[in-house]
Amino acid sequence: MQRQELILSWLVGLFPDLAPRIVPVGADASFRRYFRLHLADDRHYIVMDAPPQHEDCHPFVHVAGLFAQAGVRVPQIVAQSLDQGLLLLTDFGDVTFLSQLDDAQAPALYGQAIDALLRIQLASQPDVLPDYDRALLARELDLFPEWYVTRHLGISMRQHERDRLGLVFARLLDNNTAQAKVWVHRDYHSRNLMVTEQGLGILDFQDAVYGPLTYDLVSLLRDAYVRWEEEQVLDWAIRYWEKARRAGLPVDGDFAAFYRDFEWMGLQRHLKVLGIFARLHYRDGKSGYLNDMPLVLDYVRSTAGRYAELAPIRQLLDVWHGQAPREQYSF
Repeated sequence: MQRQELILSWLVGLFPDLAPRIVPVGADASFRRYFRLHLADDRHYIVMDAPPQHEDCHPFVHVAGLFAQAGVRVPQIVAQSLDQGLLLLTDFGDVTFLSQLDDAQAPALYGQAIDALLRIQLASQPDVLPDYDRALLARELDLFPEWYVTRHLGISMRQHERDRLGLVFARLLDNNTAQAKVWVHRDYHSRNLMVTEQGLGILDFQDAVYGPLTYDLVSLLRDAYVRWEEEQVLDWAIRYWEKARRAGLPVDGDFAAFYRDFEWMGLQRHLKVLGIFARLHYRDGKSGYLNDMPLVLDYVRSTAGRYAELAPIRQLLDVWHGQAPREQYSF
């Protein structure tokens, strides 16, 4: 309640004669919350509430400027009070990309999302955003054993299991860090894309970094919240790859090699996501993400099953999920 009183006091200062009224419109996987502001003159905006003891609004402001200059639609910042953790943003409405996905609309929507991604990547420059380096990628992977395996499954890993998991992690990191680097939204998926009359709107970009080229594409096409047949994913990936090559982005000239990078990047992301979803449940009380675990787990199993170098991940999951005896594999 104290934060809402703070927000209303700030808004009354901005709009003293327009009777500001706020209505919650949701939260995300962080400490940020969002409200829709209604004014007496029928204008409406979005208030981002990011308590400064937990969140920093400066990256959002910085990345919003970069992405807008790249030619994609992000919320405009109407007013800000960074020391209080408050931003007033233009309102993209309530129609998410996810809510509009069906067989009829998906091709056009994914086409728009791919085109927007290409614009962001083409604008990329080094030393502007934090580096998505090996250390950060590794810290993300560590969420999987800590929160998914140990906390969610209740497994106390044996040393040989830790060793095998570490070996696969090292292989993933070798691949991920060898990829060409671009600006990475880092959560480019169907819940963070909005469908508006003016075109596709992009949200939740404050954690953007400079890192592997395939990261955002795999976030989009192997989304934790919607599943597409592999043939469809492959088709969209090819469309992206062809456009990226024509645009001069540093994609591998061999599509098979590019797709391998895409898959290995996806495995890093999905292992991280399993850890994050478990942490959101056990630490933050956000249990809804448990419903999304089965699809992410299926992505992990499928990808690990296609590459001999990644097979230990699938074998370990079989053991930890009780689908194979723990002593079956001579790791």
